[in-house]
Amino acid sequence: MTDEAVPEVDVTALARALETGAPLVDVRTEDEYLGGHVPGAALLPLHELNDRYTELPAERDVYVICQVGARSAAAVTALNRAGYRTVNVAGGTTAWVEAGLPVVEGPAPR
Repeated sequence: MTDEAVPEVDVTALARALETGAPLVDVRTEDEYLGGHVPGAALLPLHELNDRYTELPAERDVYVICQVGARSAAAVTALNRAGYRTVNVAGGTTAWVEAGLPVVEGPAPR
């Protein structure tokens, strides 16, 4: 096992990236997501990642978030090994909320 560095940004950098249209994937469970998520985040639960990772754009950076950063770090490691360009959000949704940034409850708009 290697100690790979996980590319990471804080929630302030994520907010700036989202303003430019960067994609964000939330790897929490559906119940967690419905309870409150970053606006514009697509739900891709970690347990579905192996079957659905090809839904992600491979040609640009994709930001990955969970509740505090551990699940998203695991997802980033796996996705980057598979050739994707993904970045972990340090502190996750908890840090986003604590920073006073907007949160949406319920499902993502279709």
